[in-house]
Amino acid sequence: MWLKKQIPNIITLLNLFCGCIAVLFAVQGHLELTALFVMLGIGFDFFDGFAARILKVQSEFGLQLDSLADMVTSGVVPGIVMYQLLSQVFGKPFYVVPGSWNFDQVLASFDLSYVSLLGLLITLASAYRLAKFNIDTRQSTSFIGLPTPANTLLIISLPLILKFQPENWIIAIIHNRWFLIGLTLVSCYLLNAEIRLFALKFKTWGFAENKVRYIFLLFTIALIILLKFIAIPCVILLYILMSLIVVRDESLSG
Repeated sequence: MWLKKQIPNIITLLNLFCGCIAVLFAVQGHLELTALFVMLGIGFDFFDGFAARILKVQSEFGLQLDSLADMVTSGVVPGIVMYQLLSQVFGKPFYVVPGSWNFDQVLASFDLSYVSLLGLLITLASAYRLAKFNIDTRQSTSFIGLPTPANTLLIISLPLILKFQPENWIIAIIHNRWFLIGLTLVSCYLLNAEIRLFALKFKTWGFAENKVRYIFLLFTIALIILLKFIAIPCVILLYILMSLIVVRDESLSG
């Protein structure tokens, strides 16, 4: 019985483990590998809640542990990634080379761009959002504000797009300093906005009660096939727009 209760917590710790590895890669400037481990962590984040519901072992401890893990994978990591992206525009990115932890070497490599520190606002906004989520009884069946994993996918999609779909117009947009600053501020706002968004939690598998979720997943698959990594920001935008339509329809029908 004890082991059964710990299965979701073990999955949550795997999320945290992936987040820690992602932090190491992000600090070293390996943003593609950062994205890989973030995606693994977000996968574990989905399945820990799924396992808890299937095994019927939901607990307050599991909720708190989940938020602590999310704070690393979906809070610290996207802030560092945005810092690195801003540094590419405003100054020299901060890369820690393995084996070079000599203080003088690290200090010499740290060409600080103060504007780039704006990227860490995402980490602060994520912490605020997770703290609110834990005490907000309105978010048991839906979300208010963009969930931190969704926001993180949006941020980590940028280096993936630059690496694997380097079209000139895309590079021009992502490397535009005002685009990055604007996205940082919009990201912080969306995380804590009073916008109700549907959750991708399936309590049953019937189509009628999960119509919006199934439609969203079908569009997501189609966009990924057509646009590859560019699909990620499109999917996040679709998620927000569909949520706004669903909430509006529910308010009108009510």
